[in-house]
Amino acid sequence: MLSPSTYQPRGALGAGRALSDLTWLRVGGPADWFFQPADAQDLAAFLAGLPENIAVFPMGVGSNLIVRDGGLRAVVIRLGRGFNAITFEGNRVTAGAAALDAHVARKAAAEGLDLTFLRTIPGSVGGAVRMNAGCYGTYVADHLVEIGVVTRTGAVRTIKATDLGLAYRQSDLPEGWVITHAVFEAASGDPVELEARMADQLAKRDASQPTKERSAGSTFRNPAGFSSTGRADDVHDLKAWKVIDDAGMRGARLGGAQMSEMHSNFLINAGGATASDLEGLGEEVRKKVLLNSGIELQWEIMRVGER
Repeated sequence: MLSPSTYQPRGALGAGRALSDLTWLRVGGPADWFFQPADAQDLAAFLAGLPENIAVFPMGVGSNLIVRDGGLRAVVIRLGRGFNAITFEGNRVTAGAAALDAHVARKAAAEGLDLTFLRTIPGSVGGAVRMNAGCYGTYVADHLVEIGVVTRTGAVRTIKATDLGLAYRQSDLPEGWVITHAVFEAASGDPVELEARMADQLAKRDASQPTKERSAGSTFRNPAGFSSTGRADDVHDLKAWKVIDDAGMRGARLGGAQMSEMHSNFLINAGGATASDLEGLGEEVRKKVLLNSGIELQWEIMRVGER
């Protein structure tokens, strides 16, 4: 097997890395190559020397991802310790792309800065930016100032949030570009009050979502086109869980995959599921919902690789 680059990286580069243990759903085949860069300079040099015909897939902590059973014909890039710093300057928070969303929220709260919406979002900052993650009516787009990226050709750039085309669960970031850090603007708040708000959010989440199961968060985007607001007057008619319930698919199973009994928009590995089980059940849910309500659910979980 040919080396993917003439550059000798300072980070860890290996072939045939199994990815199943790196995703929350614990499924998926191997990546052709797996690279953990030491820092942004190491990443840039590696990508600059990577042949154009080799695909690149940036991977976070695998919280919103199904890797198919055949694995990935690509270089999977996973950021680690060189990309998880969190710093503060005035009302701005700079977080490395590998920093966990929950950790950013907690650290910011301790500094008297309100990024509490990140507390219950699974995953890391890079994924949150790419998917414009949000909850309780607040999104990454509401706070994001700019991001640092390394392009597929190894160029290091800064991109303003307004140039990312951020919308509900999507952005216009080109394929193969790797986010290295993000800068957020946060309102000031009392650390004690911010901590109490996050504790309340966590309690609500744990009471309504299968947080102790192997899941990848919300499976489908809400047809209404926005996240739950958390308010008492929130409308549920066009929420994904509601149309799944109406189609009779709460608790549905296929092999080791199941739509959670607790929250029907959560696809879980109930034991021994394959990626094929999980994706197949999701597609069956989409078919039943379309037949029942005429609504075509869109996947929120990213599915990648070969079957």
